[in-house]
Amino acid sequence: MGTDSRAAGALLARARTLHLQTGNLLNWGRLRKKCPSTHSEELRDCIQKTLNEWSSQISPDLVREFPDVLECTVSHAVEKINPDEREEMKVSAKLFIVGSNSSSSTRNAIDMACSVLGVAQLDSVIIASPPIEDGVNLSLEHLQPYWEELENLVQSKKIVAIGTSDLDKTQLEQLYQWAQVKPNSNQVNLASCCVMPPDLTAFAKQFDIQLLTHNDPKGSNLVPPTCQNCSLKQVSKKLFRKAFLTFKHMSFPPSIFNLWRCKHLIYVLCIGEQFILLPNVHFEKCAAILII
Repeated sequence: MGTDSRAAGALLARARTLHLQTGNLLNWGRLRKKCPSTHSEELRDCIQKTLNEWSSQISPDLVREFPDVLECTVSHAVEKINPDEREEMKVSAKLFIVGSNSSSSTRNAIDMACSVLGVAQLDSVIIASPPIEDGVNLSLEHLQPYWEELENLVQSKKIVAIGTSDLDKTQLEQLYQWAQVKPNSNQVNLASCCVMPPDLTAFAKQFDIQLLTHNDPKGSNLVPPTCQNCSLKQVSKKLFRKAFLTFKHMSFPPSIFNLWRCKHLIYVLCIGEQFILLPNVHFEKCAAILII
């Protein structure tokens, strides 16, 4: 693996962007045998496994090209949807904006999700709360640039419906009143409440907004307690650094940081079965931004 990881390390050192696609988690034998105990462990294992498989399949042509954009994918783990079965499936995605304040990350993530899954349109997209400074409360102004981009994607028929995550009644009401395309759902974290807040329930019922539950951790919960005071960018950087530790000749590029993650789910409508396909990870080197 030494030669493989050296080649991979050289490519990573020269590339500006890495698209890392873990594929269907159910296809990873290791994850079936040993269920990760935390979200960060699951994500780290997926990154390690994908990098390991990808580095063992690097072609000499790729090494000679040194592309600016690296596609780190394991073909046997990535599954495209059969066009003949598309009407029987509901394709959903949840987008986590991590290290970018640019709404363009939203479009890039959705375009990649559609390309990876082989579909022209996603049935629903939920966006997690965007990154904000410590001690700052989430406001409508934080959500607006990302929501406007989602609205553009709805208007261009790239997405059918859009939703939010972890908004309280006031935040959801403000977004609903301002938005051109109204949110059709709002996720509530199971860790934050055992019962849905009555005011949120009443508002959602009045305006036909689905209230869903989820157990995705917030940025501060992606790593052990020793990193609880880290920013979301720092949390993500630490997580990716850990994923690189198993590769002897593949060092973690010092200027790399995670821009976004996207988790896709497919519901087979005819039998009600759900398959978790992939948390799709995109992160980019940027020499102008250094996170310690």
